[in-house]
Amino acid sequence: MTITPEREAELLASVPTGLLINGEWRDASDGGTFDVQDPATGKVLATLASATSEDAMAALDAADAAQDSWARTPARDRAEILRRAFDLVQERAEDFALLMTLEMGKPLAESRGEVTYGSEFLRWFSEEAVRDYGRYVTTPEGKNKILVQRKPVGPCLLITPWNFPLAMATRKVGPAVAAGCTMVLKPAKLTPLTSQLFAATMLEAGLPAGVLNVTSSKSASGISGPLMQDPRLRKVSFTGSTPVGKQLLKDAADNVLRTSMELGGNAPFIVFADADLDRAVEGAMAAKMRNMGEACTAANRFLVQAPVAEEFTRKFADAMGALTLGRGTEDSTKVGPLIDGGARDDVHSLVTAALDAGAEALTGGRAREGAGYFYEPTVLANVPQDAAILGSEIFGPVAPVTVFETEEEAIKLANSTEYGLASYVYSQDVNRMFRVSEQIEFGLVGFNAGVISNAAAPFGGVKQSGMGREGGSEGLNEYTSAQYIGIADPYAV
Repeated sequence: MTITPEREAELLASVPTGLLINGEWRDASDGGTFDVQDPATGKVLATLASATSEDAMAALDAADAAQDSWARTPARDRAEILRRAFDLVQERAEDFALLMTLEMGKPLAESRGEVTYGSEFLRWFSEEAVRDYGRYVTTPEGKNKILVQRKPVGPCLLITPWNFPLAMATRKVGPAVAAGCTMVLKPAKLTPLTSQLFAATMLEAGLPAGVLNVTSSKSASGISGPLMQDPRLRKVSFTGSTPVGKQLLKDAADNVLRTSMELGGNAPFIVFADADLDRAVEGAMAAKMRNMGEACTAANRFLVQAPVAEEFTRKFADAMGALTLGRGTEDSTKVGPLIDGGARDDVHSLVTAALDAGAEALTGGRAREGAGYFYEPTVLANVPQDAAILGSEIFGPVAPVTVFETEEEAIKLANSTEYGLASYVYSQDVNRMFRVSEQIEFGLVGFNAGVISNAAAPFGGVKQSGMGREGGSEGLNEYTSAQYIGIADPYAV
């Protein structure tokens, strides 16, 4: 049923609005605040304390003071905290889902899916925490022993984006907690409420004071700048745009910080002539319309082999055109608003340029008038291969379709981007799966699958889509460093 205003107000009143520093919620040092808006209506949802550079340093002070004792905390104890946090998020799934819908705009069904996905990082890393194996072997010449142990990196700065408010926090906090690292979490200013509620949940699960500190702020650089100049900080993990990631990498160089960067994407969705077209359309809808297309893994370019291009595009346009726009709290809504007016205008500019270049809008192609930042689900046919929209991260419900002739051409088109995060391939030829996956330059490949993100899998890209991996056993390694101890073998001759 549709959510009532009373239910919304009750939930919003339960969310902490201060900064979390050393286990306490407090106001900003200068008393500053910022508003969080509902992108479906433009109305203010909540007013939060806006952290200053002084507050950021107080958060790092707390993280640094807690680091030694937290690193010595038994892995089983850290695992149990994560497991309790998982259980609490599951118990409050409807609260987290509604909160994400209010501040980010996605339909409730998608928000519930994110709760399931995001909470899995807590459960996965609760299990991985006690499996952080080292090794003990003899050197090849037999004269010494090699002992390798994994140690926590130390205090971390975690910077999360606005599009997946829960999952991006759990994907970073989960492995940091499991590894024994303390943290300063900086949520995106557009969607900080979910992180605020999540942090309160972590405290309730038993996380000690100072291990997780939250500095929501209207100024990202005011937080990251001073922290990354302080030698006590040992790692930064960032999810966001490639330009911002590049700047953070430059800043990280001064103190040689460990970095994990999950940056922009330009995902190709390749449909070969032998594909099951109905299944391909279903996968295209999932890969394109997750989060209204506001995802770095969203299918950005649809490359379709000539013999099936017309049929696929028609079926795809029919499916996209049937989606209903609306506020995410309404039962009938399948597509919510974009995050703000700038995002909507950027999407429309790309569509307009593509139409001017000769593309045809089979459905959509317009912003919806009235309150909120809505854009119609759009399919563009006959998009020229050199159109600007094929080289840009759209971040909206727009699907440009272009045609290719051969497998070699599809691979060339797929790789013709500086990005290398997600990709999708539809074909009934398993041998093609191996040929194509070995040649396309992407960290993730979905074969006949439109959604492949999973807490147990390593998520990350190549080229200008970033470095490092989140999730899987690889995700824990991002928060640890290897220490080698060489031991003289008493039995060596």
